[in-house]
Amino acid sequence: MPIVYQRAAARRDLVDHFVYLAENVNLDTAEHFLVQAETTFDDLAREPKIGTPLILQSPELTGLRKWRVKDFDNYLIFYMPRAEGVSIVRVLYAAQDWWGLLGIDA
Repeated sequence: MPIVYQRAAARRDLVDHFVYLAENVNLDTAEHFLVQAETTFDDLAREPKIGTPLILQSPELTGLRKWRVKDFDNYLIFYMPRAEGVSIVRVLYAAQDWWGLLGIDA
């Protein structure tokens, strides 16, 4: 089974989104979001090339890709393929300035 690594920033993102959804939508939606995020991470670990590759200014993020959380199209997963799976870098809301947060040439 491929391995999913979550960077600290990605874990904070998941908590922030969970809290936002629980407070502004409902707890069931927030819990469904977490389940679907984990499911999508596992999918990416099995098929790491399915995401869109991004062009970055930062050389340490060379190879970064983007994919959406299943059932939550406005939540984007930024990840890097690894030999044994994937590393989840961030999980950001699509309307955020994710270009600036990641140093992407837009």
